[in-house]
This record gives sequence, structure tokens and C-alpha cells, in this order.
Amino acid sequence: MRLNDLILLVVIFVSAGIAIFLPDLCAPFRPYPLYLMMFLMFLSFSRINFDLLLDTSSAAMKSLAALVSFKLIILPTILYWIANWLFPDFAIPVLLLSGISTGVVAPFIANLLETEVAPVLRMVIVTSLIAPFSLPALVKILAGAEVHIPLDSMVRLLAMVVFLPMITVILARRFFMDFLERILVFHFPVSLIIFAAINLGVFSKYSHFFFQSPGVILSSVILAYGLSVIYYLAGFVLIRSGGPKERLASGISFAIMNNVLIIVFSSHFFGPLSPTLAAVYMFPFFTMIVPIKIIFSRLTCVSKNV
Repeated sequence: MRLNDLILLVVIFVSAGIAIFLPDLCAPFRPYPLYLMMFLMFLSFSRINFDLLLDTSSAAMKSLAALVSFKLIILPTILYWIANWLFPDFAIPVLLLSGISTGVVAPFIANLLETEVAPVLRMVIVTSLIAPFSLPALVKILAGAEVHIPLDSMVRLLAMVVFLPMITVILARRFFMDFLERILVFHFPVSLIIFAAINLGVFSKYSHFFFQSPGVILSSVILAYGLSVIYYLAGFVLIRSGGPKERLASGISFAIMNNVLIIVFSSHFFGPLSPTLAAVYMFPFFTMIVPIKIIFSRLTCVSKNV
């Protein structure tokens, strides 16, 4: 884990702790997580190369379609059914976390692990375009009988959080490139401030819940690690014809998702379990990088020796 990753983890969980233990102090932040998330998405999209969508070869399109379908529909559905059977309280949180788009930081994780970056970037762009529609519809179909699902409101919110920052980045690159480059110089510290402010706004709202159910944190952490392993394995086994690098890129596309977006999104429509699971997923989000890198290195050595 890099120093920046460690700093990010500390900021996220310290800010969540402050919000839980001092909710009244953090109350002024409650109206703003949605707008902060939009600015965070703007910063993240500003580092994405949208030209990679221009690869329209038959093989690339078929592989992308299969991965997107499994990432956004098939796997979330399977995990929802399993969670609903084993621990029903976590069924919707698992569905939300599993069905959100590939994280905008996934290409940088792929670069860190020295694997293929282009397929990860394509997954980021395509799943970001589809998830605002697929996730609300999936929740409505699977859980609509259990909870009241305002489908139109969910689609509008996700579309606003994803599409407006994306369009703004495209326009900024065309007309305000110098200004955009200046902002990117301060990308990391600004992102830290936004992460902290989002947590202060979201978790202060659910402070009473954490004192009533302290075991939820431990359960959520254990579940988050289990889900992370499943995500990596699912992405890895889906690529049968590729080598270790292609398989690892697929695993990253599944396991590194926009969980912060789920923290904000779920706090609007669902109870405290959904943002809690999305928040503690930050642990496997970063700490799984080390064992995955070790496993990948060994698989690469085996592949070369065969």
C-alpha cells in the first residue's frame, strides 16, 4: 500500500468516526454530499482517456459486452439472491455495491499492478454510462416488493452525478484545458477534503444507528472482504482466452468500483447499512492490492515457464 493510499484510508475512517461521535458538529455538511460527489467525479473523469472507446473491433466489443453484462446485471443478481438467503439485511447493500460502475481510479490500480490499462478504462467509461439506468432498474426488479423504490428519482440522481461531470470534463478539455491542468495539480489533496466532507455529511445522519448496532461494523468489514475476493475471482475466470494480464485487468474492473458514489446515492434512498458497507469496502479496496499483486506475479512466472 502506498503512502497516499494509507493517508486516504486514515482520512476516510477518521472523518467517519468524527461524524458518528459528533453528529451535531457535522450537521452543516449533510446537504452537500451529492454536490461534493459530482465534483469528485469531475476530478476523476478529467484523468480518463475517452478516446479508448474508439476500439470497435469485433473481439473487443464482444469481450466488453460480456464483461459489462456480467458486472452490472448477472453478478449483482446472483450475489443479491445469495445475500437474501444467508443474511437478508445485507441483500440490498450487496446489490448496490455489486451493481455500481467500475471505479474511476481502477485504471490507476491497473497501472500500479502493471497490467493492461486499456480494457479497464473501457469498462470505466461504458459502465459509467449504463449504471445510472441499470442499477435502479435492477433494484426495482429484485427488491421492489420489499422496499419502496422511487425508480425515476434514482435514475435522475445517478445520471446527474455521472453525466454532468463527464460532459463538463469534455467541454473543459475543449475550451479550458489550461484551467483543467491547474486543477489536476491539486487532485489528491482536494480529493481528500471531498472524501472527508462526504463522510461528515452522510455518517452524522446515521450516528444513532452505530451506537445501537456496533456489531454491524465488524460484519460489514468481513462481508466487504468476502465480496472483494468474489469480484476479483469473477473477473479473472471470465477471461478464458487471455493471459494473466488480461485476466487481472478484468478482475480489477469488477473489484474496484465507485463505492463512494454508493455511499452518497444509498444515503438518499436506503437505510444506514448500504452506506456502511460501501464505506468499509475501502479496506479491501486498497489492502487487497498487495496479495493480488503477489498472486499475479506468481501466475505470470508460471505462465512464462509453461
